[in-house]
Amino acid sequence: MGKAPTRSDKPRSGLVARLLLWLAAGLVAAALIAAGAGYAGWVWLNQQFTAAGPAAEDTVVMLPRGSGLIAIASQLEREGVIEDARLFRVMVQIDQGERSLRAGEYRIPQAASMQDIYALLRSGRTLMHAVTAAEGLTTAMIVRVVEASDVLTGEITRIPAEGALLPETYMVDRGTPRQEVIDRMEAAQRSLLEQAWPNRADDLPFSTPEEAIIIASIVEKETGVAEERPLVASVFVNRLRRGMRLQSDPTIIYGITQGEPLGRGIRRSELDNANNPYNTYQINGLTPTPIANPGRASILAVLNPPDTNYLFFVADGTGGHAFSATYAEHNRHVAVWRRIERERAQGGRR
Repeated sequence: MGKAPTRSDKPRSGLVARLLLWLAAGLVAAALIAAGAGYAGWVWLNQQFTAAGPAAEDTVVMLPRGSGLIAIASQLEREGVIEDARLFRVMVQIDQGERSLRAGEYRIPQAASMQDIYALLRSGRTLMHAVTAAEGLTTAMIVRVVEASDVLTGEITRIPAEGALLPETYMVDRGTPRQEVIDRMEAAQRSLLEQAWPNRADDLPFSTPEEAIIIASIVEKETGVAEERPLVASVFVNRLRRGMRLQSDPTIIYGITQGEPLGRGIRRSELDNANNPYNTYQINGLTPTPIANPGRASILAVLNPPDTNYLFFVADGTGGHAFSATYAEHNRHVAVWRRIERERAQGGRR
């Protein structure tokens, strides 16, 4: 039986392999230069490196993470964007640029030279893809969005708490791990709160960033009209200041479905259900957790709500809401909304 390699043999074998690679590259370069009679040979080598490449059109090339120079050069030749992998390797090695090449997905321009491609791979200007998490989605919904992306890889092994993610569009490389994207969303919300919390308004009726996120999640679910978010935030802040219940329908739905669509109207029995800990018609103060992941605008609106006397709002038939300071005024707005609902129902039966 042969002697098993020791730990000290491994670095030596790696060094030998690297020396052999450099020797081979040097021999190729020397042969090319010698074939062109010294300086003229170097000129020829450089001309080949800077000459227009063979690609007849833009070509997308995906270089896997961990690819070394030999693998990258061979793949570029297979993909038809360079003609000679050996020549590409030699020129990169002469420039001592092996470790500067970055893996990823690149769009190689039509007829790009080897020099152009070398510069592109050093720049790391990879193709970027959008992963969008819409405002107001629950954490489970955002996880499904990330899992469905065909540009991401790997599994999500750690799911953050409800409301801990910042819904936005995130630009990623193909092959980015899914868990990394979830972690970015969580870090983005944490960063936003670290910046915005110290600049919050005085005398807010809540004392922690976590409570702010709960209120912001309710604001997010109550309106899809961006310019209304500050007004909705002011209503809930005013209610909390007066010790009034929030009376928000989306909180009831979250307690029933964990944020999935209810698919019908809320029943009277569900409004009256005191066993639903998210039923803000029955509980005082805030829900136990956020009911969704609020966007940047809703979070900032809650931390600095406008100074209003609004305590009520109801749909106005235009996609927005009518806001009221008194219950009598609110009832008038409700009557208008009920009439709109009846007219729509009659129109649908015709």
